[in-house]
Amino acid sequence: MKKLLIWLPLALFLLVFALVVNGLIQPSDRIVRSAMVGKPLPALHLPPMLADKPGIDTKEWPKGKPRLLNVFASWCIPCVAEAPQLLKLRQAGAEIDAIAVRDATPDVQAFLARNGDPYSRIGDDHAMRAQLALGSSGVPETFVIDSRGVIVDQHIGDIRPEDVPKLLLALEEAQ
Repeated sequence: MKKLLIWLPLALFLLVFALVVNGLIQPSDRIVRSAMVGKPLPALHLPPMLADKPGIDTKEWPKGKPRLLNVFASWCIPCVAEAPQLLKLRQAGAEIDAIAVRDATPDVQAFLARNGDPYSRIGDDHAMRAQLALGSSGVPETFVIDSRGVIVDQHIGDIRPEDVPKLLLALEEAQ
């Protein structure tokens, strides 16, 4: 029995080592999906971020045409990276609205001047209440809203060129 106890620490070490290696080889999915997918867009009332664009008010949300709702910030580096793809989506006919998180009007104006403006509406979510109501975990994040105002899909992170066809397909299916 004493001979077996001598090997117990080594066996425990090998077991822990095997678990760590397994976790490194096959990491678990750490993406936090919104619980709002499949549910109606929550009631949002965000004042306009810019004087020349309306804010976001779900009571006046346009029905009948699917849209993208992009959660972004001017200080967000991945948001800069996804800007060309948002412009491609807009050129392909996608309606895109936005929620600017913890941002200031001059910064958003400068961001749009540098990177282009694909947005129909931009709501000011300075306190992050709308972002939390959507179940959004960060910026950038994009939601596909169907023609009835239901969130049907969520894209976490920046939109890359290979994501554009997928989002256009999601919008088409959201009719």
